[in-house]
Amino acid sequence: MLSIREFRNIDLPSLREIFLEERKRTFSWNDISEFKLEDFEKQTQGEYILTACLDDVPVGFVSMWMPNNFIHHLYVDHSYQGQNIGTELLKAAVKKTKFPITLKCLEKNTKAVDFYIKKGFVEKQKGNSEHGTYIVFELLENIN
Repeated sequence: MLSIREFRNIDLPSLREIFLEERKRTFSWNDISEFKLEDFEKQTQGEYILTACLDDVPVGFVSMWMPNNFIHHLYVDHSYQGQNIGTELLKAAVKKTKFPITLKCLEKNTKAVDFYIKKGFVEKQKGNSEHGTYIVFELLENIN
């Protein structure tokens, strides 16, 4: 059974692994040898994190920078994708923050771009980063 809970220290090893492996799988156009387990702590420092668990085993997470209502990361272990876990994490995140909610997504990450559009996010602007063109998405109401 799926549950969404606030991050606990016991989740750290699992979330570090999910973050590393899914970034390698997703961002294959980057030098994936630069991705490290400790990136999780560095990239989520000071953020509010919700963990998705199946039978108390972490299978995904969402992290948010609360002062700006900004979703920074949303990852689900590839073995569990397609089971609405990302949607449930997003719903839980929406309940914890205020509108408008924003996020950035690399344009090349077409699976995530499609997911966010399907959930009701709208493109606000585009920009360039060292990893390619990104889209700033905004959500003004509950997700679809």
